[in-house]
Amino acid sequence: MSEAAGMLPPKDAMAQVAPRGNISSSGSVVCYSPMMVTAYGIWQGVNPLEFSLPLFILQTAIIVGTTRILVLLLKPIRQPRVIAEILAGVLLGPSLMGQVEVWASTMFPVRSLLTLETVAHVGLLYFLFLVGLEMDVNVIKRSGKKALIIAVAGMALPFCIGTATSFIFRHQVSKNVHQASFLLFLGVALSVTAFPVLARILAEIKLLNSDLGRIAMSAAIVNDMCAWILLALAIAISEVNSSAFSSLWVLLSGVAFVLACFYVVRPIMWWVARRVPEGETVSDLQITLILTGVMIAGVCTDAIGIHSVFGAFVYGLVIPSGSLGVVLIEKLEDFVTGLLLPLFFAISGLRTNVTRVRDPVTVGLLVLVFIMASCAKIMGTILIAVSYTMTFRDGVALGFLMNTRGLVEMIVLNIGRDKEVLDDESFAVMVLVSVAMTALVTPVVTTVYRPARRLVGYKRRNLQRSKHDTELRMLACVHTTRNVPSIISLLELSNPTKRSPIFIYALHLVELTGRASNMLAAHHTASNQSRSTSEHIFAAFEDYEENVGGVSVQALTAVSPYQTMHEDVCVLAEDKHVSLIVLPFHKQQTVDGGMEPINASLRGFNESILSEAPCSVGILVDRGLSAAAARMATVHHVALLFFGGPDDREGLAYAWRMVEHPGVCLTIVRYIPPDYTAPPMAPARQAAPPPRPPPSGAHPRATAITIVPDAAKSERQMDEEYLSEFRTRNVGNDAIMYMEQVVANSEDTLAAIRNLDSAHDLYIVGRHPGEAGSPLTSALTEWMESPELGPIGDLLVSSEFSKMVSVLVMQQYVINTPQPAVGPAMPVTDDPVRQYVTNANQRPSVQMGRGGWGGGPGGF
Repeated sequence: MSEAAGMLPPKDAMAQVAPRGNISSSGSVVCYSPMMVTAYGIWQGVNPLEFSLPLFILQTAIIVGTTRILVLLLKPIRQPRVIAEILAGVLLGPSLMGQVEVWASTMFPVRSLLTLETVAHVGLLYFLFLVGLEMDVNVIKRSGKKALIIAVAGMALPFCIGTATSFIFRHQVSKNVHQASFLLFLGVALSVTAFPVLARILAEIKLLNSDLGRIAMSAAIVNDMCAWILLALAIAISEVNSSAFSSLWVLLSGVAFVLACFYVVRPIMWWVARRVPEGETVSDLQITLILTGVMIAGVCTDAIGIHSVFGAFVYGLVIPSGSLGVVLIEKLEDFVTGLLLPLFFAISGLRTNVTRVRDPVTVGLLVLVFIMASCAKIMGTILIAVSYTMTFRDGVALGFLMNTRGLVEMIVLNIGRDKEVLDDESFAVMVLVSVAMTALVTPVVTTVYRPARRLVGYKRRNLQRSKHDTELRMLACVHTTRNVPSIISLLELSNPTKRSPIFIYALHLVELTGRASNMLAAHHTASNQSRSTSEHIFAAFEDYEENVGGVSVQALTAVSPYQTMHEDVCVLAEDKHVSLIVLPFHKQQTVDGGMEPINASLRGFNESILSEAPCSVGILVDRGLSAAAARMATVHHVALLFFGGPDDREGLAYAWRMVEHPGVCLTIVRYIPPDYTAPPMAPARQAAPPPRPPPSGAHPRATAITIVPDAAKSERQMDEEYLSEFRTRNVGNDAIMYMEQVVANSEDTLAAIRNLDSAHDLYIVGRHPGEAGSPLTSALTEWMESPELGPIGDLLVSSEFSKMVSVLVMQQYVINTPQPAVGPAMPVTDDPVRQYVTNANQRPSVQMGRGGWGGGPGGF
């Protein structure tokens, strides 16, 4: 065979002694020949599939392609990717496609499996390294007593009941294998919880940030740690032909390896992390050395007698989280999880031969053992959860979440099969039952778990409806660190004081792409030396909270795909009774003053929030508001462009808070058509007040108008009342200037806005200014580039507008009232808790919500 290096190999260059129907069957002997790596081409009359490299490339493409197709097919029923990967292997293996003789001998011949398994195990090695990186050893200390007890109960009960049941039926279940080792491996396989799979399931069903999700994640991490310890013990003890003395050496060597990793390698890694300057990335040389260490760790544990993946996992645990961990994951993850890991699951599927399952008694008893162990885990979790005052439904959901199976179980089953602890029949049954159990998790949890929405008392869904001198609850969405200064500047202008405090929920939005780096960003608390993006964002808000009175900050992280991220934001806003959601614009300012998109998905996210938000929404366009000069200025000039309508009234309500700030000068510019006449029910407006509101006289009558039922009021009446109320309450305030400009059409509006004073730091506009189809803005609406900003907001940020100004675009949450209010207190107290959300992309009808400033003389 050595001559094959210089010539084409003969067609029968490989002798294989194995049953064709069984791929790599235990007990078979396969003699591998030195296959040529690359082919000379089909024109030489040689089949490329006789050579190892073309065959391996084709196998990889088939496996990855099949996996992705199954992922897409299973996505509507929200199944995790691990299900698709295992099913792809079963589909391509001897259970289905392998029954076709031509397919089995051409695509997946036995001679090719050595190459496929080797590359698959390299991928597995690096994936377990990534799993170790995802985990935080300190989480065990921080997880608390509840998560620790749930994890222990979730392992001990299924382990004991599973092994006890297997022992009772040992003569039927564990035929032809070493019984003690079989019980040990089966116990480990039955008791594990797949942490990576669980994290992705929780993120997919929007429970990652819930109390249930946090408990499940903490318990799963503890469970996974214990599972690896048990697996190492099982491997050491299960050597059938070894003495007790050699098993003891394996255990002691394994303990020594773990200690060396934590007390020698970990300090070195911390030293490397500390040497990376703040804001800089880790060098390629350091990354290469760390990744080489993965293979060295794998070789060490393989030489000890424990599987190589154990070494890679422990090595991943000792790498510091934060910037170093995130960089390593981003370098590796797409290639490892997208290309190499499916090969391992495909190998598991290729080994799963359903046709070998012939004994119904064995199958039935194995399934019974699995079901009993799963029920034990669920019941144990329920009992612990109920004892900690969780509801029964939450306990059932948590029990099923802890039953999530995945990679660790596949590794346990494969190792057991390689060591001949499990036969082909037991292996196939366990793989299929594990897939079925994991597939049940998502539908059961989404059906059972229904978190109580705290909607009672959620009435301040917009600013106009809230008193301007009471607490304001805001939800600020942050995508990157660049969004933080502008939001803090807006908060500063909003005049937070002890009398009118602002409670802000700073929500860092992280896109879920199936990448572990997102989970790392959401769940790791790194050191001060290597803080993640989330921690930089949270630190900025916390520093602001410490330095300014009247502000309370709660930092949160949401990990979700952009397509459904708006659901997380809306649920959080509803749960926290937020009055305003602040969103950053999907474009950012460039050095030359232009605007460039940050992420194409952010625009769709903002539009989804606008259409489904349970409260008012503001989109902030930062074009200098966050600059150091603007933030250090003692006087801030704010302009409100008022055309009328609920959105403009919401802008006025926000500006009302700002005028309380001693350093804010507010200019209100009201645009009215030439034929505008004040509504007959607003006598204060008919008095034609000067730019400065008159002191008294006509205004008590304006207050009395609020007794009129809202359903009978037009938009103009509500505009007049709210403006009149604002001017009355701010009589004598020299920081406010009010002016009216008469404009006949969109061209006049454009010219009037262009002629405004350029000294303003911030413009506040409504998303839907004026009445629908108003000639003042109709032409501007037709030329909008960013409909989420509305015609006026789009104009202010467009390249045609010469001034570079920051803009806050407001959209009011409008409540439709089916019955008119009767008295002054009715508008506030007798609303249903949850009324329908008016679609923001449609203009509301005249029967729109409240004139909005609280009703009655004491409203504001």
